[in-house]
Amino acid sequence: MTNVEMQAYKLSEVNFKNNVTGKQQLKFSNKVSYNVKYSGNSFCEGALTVEVFDKEKPDTISVKFTVNGAFRILNPVEKEFLHVETFKELFPIAKAFCVTLTANAGIPPIFLKNFDIENQEIYRMEMGNKE
Repeated sequence: MTNVEMQAYKLSEVNFKNNVTGKQQLKFSNKVSYNVKYSGNSFCEGALTVEVFDKEKPDTISVKFTVNGAFRILNPVEKEFLHVETFKELFPIAKAFCVTLTANAGIPPIFLKNFDIENQEIYRMEMGNKE
C-alpha cells in the first residue's frame, strides 16, 4: 500500500551544456540529491536534483536539472519512509526527462542508472540504527 500520492510535478531548473564534437569518448558521472519539505500532516514537497557530466572534461557535456513534486500523504508514517516513497515517484520522471532532453539535442540519449536510495550511505546514516 502506498503512503503518498503525487499531485503534481514540474521542472524548476534546467542547465544543459553540449560541446560534444565528432566522436568523443565520454565517461559519465552523476550526482543525485533529494530533499523533502513537510507541510502539516497531509502534504509534502520533494526536490530531486540530478547532475550528469563527463568525468574527465565536464565542460564538454553536462546536464543539471531539478524536478519538484507535490505529494499528498495518505497514511501517516515516519518521514524516512515518505522520503523514500516520494523519491521513487520522482526518479522515473527525472530519467525520462534526461533521455528526452539529450535525444532531442542531437546526441545519443543519456540514460540515468537506477538509483537505490535505500542503500545509500547517507540515507542509512539519517535512518539511524533501527534494530
